[in-house]
Amino acid sequence: MKNNCVFCAIAAGEIPSFKVYEDDVVLAYLDINPFTKGHILVIPKEHTEGLLDTPDATLAAVIARVKKVAAHVKEALPCDGFNILQNNGEAAGQTVKHVHFHIVPRYGMEPIAFENHKGDMEALKALAERIHL
Repeated sequence: MKNNCVFCAIAAGEIPSFKVYEDDVVLAYLDINPFTKGHILVIPKEHTEGLLDTPDATLAAVIARVKKVAAHVKEALPCDGFNILQNNGEAAGQTVKHVHFHIVPRYGMEPIAFENHKGDMEALKALAERIHL
């Protein structure tokens, strides 16, 4: 595993994932412990730890893909809205030291606690197929 980074291993295909979008710069896949149905992680394939050490050009490319994936997911699920989250440092809740963005679909006015819930792998596989770009 490159840099002992689980996200680098996922991007390299060493660890399986439920991909919903991929190009030469980013990978977007379903979080296996989602906050809500359709929770997606968008990562740059290039390893950087956090927002502040990620090159501006990489951030610009990643956020453009976050927008593209979020727009697609909003229609494909459908959902009523979404949150975009990006955590930096352990104190902010960053558990994997590889910069990443969360797309968290929202349904109605349901309250949300940003806590992971164990995902059903078969349901995640079907959902990934449904919303794949």
